[in-house]
Amino acid sequence: MHPCDPESLAGALDAAQRGLIIPVLVGSAAKIRAAAVSGNLSLDGIEIVDAPHSHAAAEQAALMAARGEVEILMKGSLHTDELIHAVLAHKELATGRRLSHVFRFDVPMYPKPLIVTDAALNISPTLLEKVDILRNAIEFAHIMGNPNPKVALLSAVETVNPAIPSTIDAAALCKMADRGQIKGAMVDGPLAFDNAVSAHAAQIKQIVSPVAGDADILVAPDLEAANMLAKQLEYMAGASGAGVVLGARVPIALTSRADGPAVRMGSALIALLVAHHLRSDPLRQLQLRQA
Repeated sequence: MHPCDPESLAGALDAAQRGLIIPVLVGSAAKIRAAAVSGNLSLDGIEIVDAPHSHAAAEQAALMAARGEVEILMKGSLHTDELIHAVLAHKELATGRRLSHVFRFDVPMYPKPLIVTDAALNISPTLLEKVDILRNAIEFAHIMGNPNPKVALLSAVETVNPAIPSTIDAAALCKMADRGQIKGAMVDGPLAFDNAVSAHAAQIKQIVSPVAGDADILVAPDLEAANMLAKQLEYMAGASGAGVVLGARVPIALTSRADGPAVRMGSALIALLVAHHLRSDPLRQLQLRQA
C-alpha cells in the first residue's frame, strides 16, 4: 500500500513479474504514476485503488484484507504505525494473538537461515507478549520447512540474574516450553548472542544445550536490541533478509522505507508462503482465534 516512491513500487512490480503476487496498488494514483515515471516502471495492467494520502491508503488496504479481497498486505512508503493501526482497527483481522515481526536472514558466516524477532513492532514486550512473539516465530519456522526449530532467548548473559529482567523472562519461557505451554521447538535461554550462534563460545563457557551454538531463531529481549541486531547483520555482516508481520489473519510484508526492491520482493515471497499456509489449512484461523 502507498507505493509512492520508485523503490517500493519496483518491489511490488518485480514480485508481480516473477509471478509471486497479483498486485493491487492502494494510494494516491497521481503519486504512484509519478513514481513509475521516475523509476522507468510500467503500470500496464496493474490495478490502482486511489487514496488521497497514506492514512487513507492504510485504511483502505486493511478494509480490503478484512473483506477477503486480498491475502497479503505489503507496506510501501508509509510509516509502520499507520499500517498497524489500520490493521488493528478491523476485528475481522484479529486472531487472538499479538502481532509481531520476524526477519529471515541468510548470513554469510552462518551455516543456515536465521530468524530474528521482534525488531519492528513490540517495543518492550511483557512476558505474555513474548509468548506470542515466540509462538509466531516458531510457526514461521515451521512454514519455512523447519519442524523443530532451536530457539535462543537472548540476553546479555547466559545465567539468570534478577538485576537483568530479560534473564527472568527467558527462564520463565523455558519452563513454559518444558510444561507444554509453548510447543513445536527446542527453547533455551538466557543465552548471550555468542553462545547462541557459536558452538565454540558455548563450549568455552561450558554451556550444555541443544540450542547453544546452533540457533535457528533469536528472540531478542526488546525491540531496540532486535532492531540493532538485525541491522548489524545486514549492514556489517553482509546478510540478506526479508521481513513479515505475523499474528493477523493475513501476513504483512513489512520493510524499512530505506530497503530496496530486492528486500521488498523477498518480503513478498515469505508473505506469500505464509498466506499459502493459511489458505491450505482452513482450521488454522479457528486455532489462532482460540490461542
